[in-house]
Amino acid sequence: MTNSKAQLPANIIAAVTSPSWWGPWFPNPESWAAWFTFWRTIFALPMSAEDLRLFQQCTGRDQPPSEPPREVAEIIGRRGGKSRGAATTAAWLALFLDWRIYLAPGEKAMVLLLAADRRQARVAFRFLRSLIVDHPELRKLVVSETQEAIELRNRVVIEVTTASFRTIRGYSIAALVADEIAFWFDGEASANPAEEVLAAARPAMATMGPNALLLLMSSPHARRGPLWKAFSRHYGKRDAPVLVWKAPSKTMNPSLPQSVIDEAYEQDPARASAEFGAEFRVDLESFLDRDAVEAVVVPDRFELPPVQGEQYHAFVDPSGGSGDSMTLCIAHRDGKCAVVDVVREAAPPFSPDKVVAEFSALLKVYGIRRAVGDKYAGVWPGERFQVYGIEYEPSARPKSELYSELLPLINGKRVELLDHKKLIAQLCSLERKTARGGRDTIDHPPNSHDDVANCVAGVVTSLCRPRIEIDTDIGGVICVPAAPRRLW
Repeated sequence: MTNSKAQLPANIIAAVTSPSWWGPWFPNPESWAAWFTFWRTIFALPMSAEDLRLFQQCTGRDQPPSEPPREVAEIIGRRGGKSRGAATTAAWLALFLDWRIYLAPGEKAMVLLLAADRRQARVAFRFLRSLIVDHPELRKLVVSETQEAIELRNRVVIEVTTASFRTIRGYSIAALVADEIAFWFDGEASANPAEEVLAAARPAMATMGPNALLLLMSSPHARRGPLWKAFSRHYGKRDAPVLVWKAPSKTMNPSLPQSVIDEAYEQDPARASAEFGAEFRVDLESFLDRDAVEAVVVPDRFELPPVQGEQYHAFVDPSGGSGDSMTLCIAHRDGKCAVVDVVREAAPPFSPDKVVAEFSALLKVYGIRRAVGDKYAGVWPGERFQVYGIEYEPSARPKSELYSELLPLINGKRVELLDHKKLIAQLCSLERKTARGGRDTIDHPPNSHDDVANCVAGVVTSLCRPRIEIDTDIGGVICVPAAPRRLW
């Protein structure tokens, strides 16, 4: 609540349409009509007949809620105004509601903008900041400001941060906006950190009264994760605890050129259906089951030392040092099982030559003089490894093939993996995509990585590949399990 003597807006609609408040930030209110209906929905404001029709179209429900929902899943196509809409929602909650009655002495109410990375979260934060500091009355409420936080005199702190459950524990959260939550893949502690973030957020909001709001917003992606769960479980259900609002880009932003949408559908109908049509993709599915992966992880085994007389194999996933990690996996064969001994990662930024030197030294400790690696950047990996006495052989198999061969090995428990959180997360986040021609490709999700998973798949599948032999007695071709093959 502000300290201004000016008449306060009665609700968020009044705020965004009033010339004295946020009207100048919304110069074409007719183009925001769908957002006005959305705000009337989530704040339980009176609706017109036109509002009710749009509400029914976007939620699948007959009647709007009689009180503000505590959780809202906002599934809207790209360029539909999600960031500005969420920023305005968060600003209203931070500025015009009084959270002090729910706070202990010295405690702050947090309004959090979370995204896969800070750069993405700042899109909404910049607009939210403008709503406050560029307004002559509201900027008087600012106590302090940094690039990632604004502290207000009403004991509210607005903060932008990355999607990590660790960053929000201990807070009293008045509102949390989960920006593009369908694309939260950190590759660190979990295959989809969204579940852990929400699990940490809900208790932090439990004591903040009936107006606390958890807002999940994103264009849709694969049929998994909390956004898909919210849609599949709660869409169209009158008394569901989560209100789901699902709308194509053009519905929320009628000024979006139709030619942009038409071109996107022409180039890739499946992608365009998700990005502009707000439809979950049917051509994507999770590749590996998390339970199957965890079943082949040896708990508390983080690395195995070299054993004299053992034959070790290695796979390298090189990188130039600025974008992706450079990774190495060393493994050996134990009967029918491939055992992962070492996983090493050099995260960017790094010196490629320095990492090649370190990897080469480690390979020699395990008696390896020849390593297979990804076909990256032409000849430089081979040239640099050769300098340090290691022969580098580019892999003839594409990444999708490696992952396809890894699947039965994991499901058949013919692999022993290290207790490596990033490896587990990257394996579990892999997606299988079926192209229009029927061909499957397997890769990491958007804005994610698979460098660690790739090197492990490369060496494990090499160890377990069957070899072809000619049986001279019967004149046929038979497949036999691959015996350990020296790579040096």
